[in-house]
Amino acid sequence: MFPFDSHDCSKELRTYNLKSTPARVAVMQFLEKTNHPVDVSMIIDYLRQHDVDTDPATVFRIINAFTEKGITRTIQFGEGKARYELFAKGDHHHLICTNCGKISDIEDKYMEKLEIEIGKTKGFKVKSHSLEFFGLCKNCQN
Repeated sequence: MFPFDSHDCSKELRTYNLKSTPARVAVMQFLEKTNHPVDVSMIIDYLRQHDVDTDPATVFRIINAFTEKGITRTIQFGEGKARYELFAKGDHHHLICTNCGKISDIEDKYMEKLEIEIGKTKGFKVKSHSLEFFGLCKNCQN
C-alpha cells in the first residue's frame, strides 16, 4: 500500500491546481484509508459519518475532478456503477467474489511483459488496461 502516513492532502490537491476544500480533503483521506475500490455512495457515507457537510452532486464533481486530474482511476466491475481508487496505489488488479462481494487486490507481475509483447506482435501501443477476476473467495467455496 502507498505510504500515506505523513501525507498532506491539502498540499497534494494544490499541486493538481485544485482548491483544498474540507470535502475534497475528506474524500482524499477516505481514498487513502480504504484498501479496495469504492463507489460514490460509500464516499457519501464516509463524509456523513465524519460530519463533512456536502451533497451527492458535490461528491460526484469531486470524483470527476480527481479522475480528470489523474488522482483517481475509475474501475468497472460489471455491477452498473463505477468504483474509484487512488491512481498512486499503483498497477494492480482485483479478485471479486461473486457471492459475497469481497474485493481483494492482486499485484501486477506479468502485465508489463504482456504489454511489450502486444506491442511487438500486434503493433499496438497499450495506454492502460483493466483486469479483474470474478469467482468465489475461500470462505464462499465452503
